Amino acid sequence: MASARATAAKVIRRVLEGESLHRLLPSVLDGIQPPSRALCQELIYGSLREWPLLAPLSRQFLKKPLRSKDADIQALICIGLYEQSHLKTPAHAALSETVNAAKDLKKHWATGLVNGVLRNHQRQGISLKALSPAQRAALPDWLYNQLVTEYGDGIEGIAAASRSRPPMVLRVNTLKISRSDYLTALTAVGIDAEICQRLGTGIILSRGVDVFTLPGFSEGWASVQDRSAQLVAGLINPQAGERILDACSAPGGKACHLLEYQPNIGELVACDISETRLMRVAENSARLGLPLKMVKADAKDLPPAIISFPFDAILADVPCSATGVMRRNPDVKLHRRETDLEGFAEQQLAILRGLWPALKPGGRLLYVTCSILRAENDDVIRAFCEEPSVEVTPLPLTEGVRCEYGWQTLPQVDDGDGLYFSLLKKQYA
Repeated sequence: MASARATAAKVIRRVLEGESLHRLLPSVLDGIQPPSRALCQELIYGSLREWPLLAPLSRQFLKKPLRSKDADIQALICIGLYEQSHLKTPAHAALSETVNAAKDLKKHWATGLVNGVLRNHQRQGISLKALSPAQRAALPDWLYNQLVTEYGDGIEGIAAASRSRPPMVLRVNTLKISRSDYLTALTAVGIDAEICQRLGTGIILSRGVDVFTLPGFSEGWASVQDRSAQLVAGLINPQAGERILDACSAPGGKACHLLEYQPNIGELVACDISETRLMRVAENSARLGLPLKMVKADAKDLPPAIISFPFDAILADVPCSATGVMRRNPDVKLHRRETDLEGFAEQQLAILRGLWPALKPGGRLLYVTCSILRAENDDVIRAFCEEPSVEVTPLPLTEGVRCEYGWQTLPQVDDGDGLYFSLLKKQYA
């Protein structure tokens, strides 16, 4: 069986070739013995978060670039640099195990190369002089430049957050247990946690844990949900008897939160374009014991059966660049291109136009992205506001950045993700 470091190098190589870390990782981790699983995951996530810095840094120690077929050795070198710089592994152990991983990759010729690079790094340390500001911030050049344009000095906090381990935040299902009682239950099993002051149901863990070690997780006592995402239910503010559509629902965390927030919703319809992704919604709602109706449909082109019975409120948590959640999805730093933004914006605007006929006059639509880029946020809403019936409603938020058409939370170390919210009301004709 391959070592944690060799497995991590294989995963990163596949990510470099364009595969999604989110889809790739679960099956890979299932094939690793539990003692090595946490290390493997840390090496993968940590190295990818730092990749825009590690890749050019590694080239400072190489006499010539590696061939494309040796991308796994490039990944292994970067993994070694990450472990030396960020983890508490004893130096001799990190070096020897990374060298041995080259053998696990069936590339014995590379052992000397890996050994030489990591020993030179140990002796010389990191030299950032030859790196660009974007590389030093561990961000792609295009994204760094765009964020400087939009946020100025705020780039420092955004970059630091993109390189950090996100805090593990829970949402307590108060239909089953109070937050104070759940905090007591966590303490009883040795999990250190504290309440999130800004959220009525939020709890922050001092360190991440396997969800199945959480008390009552299988019984639906709690869910994992970032604190910024937990703002959604309050912003929609569902009322008893209302019909609500969650238009891009999978995996269903926000839909379930709406039902926990207001258990007397008349009907909640969870819609997604993917049958496979809807299965995740079904799993989550079943675990939490929450009733909802699921419909497979494209939010850009809803079937007449949905439009014929308009909703009081719609949640549109739309596909986006994921630039506000890079620490959770670090492959964004490798895969996303500036040219992708136009396509996302077109898709987002098409979703809004597809959903609007399904909203009652006087109804409200909450537009949400996990992007921190204006092109997918204010610019999209500005274009949609050309529709005569659209009215922007002010949001009761205080932390983050007020935008022209909504509100932007910014990713910060030990804080929530970067999400954009815009609340739209459908005017009466």
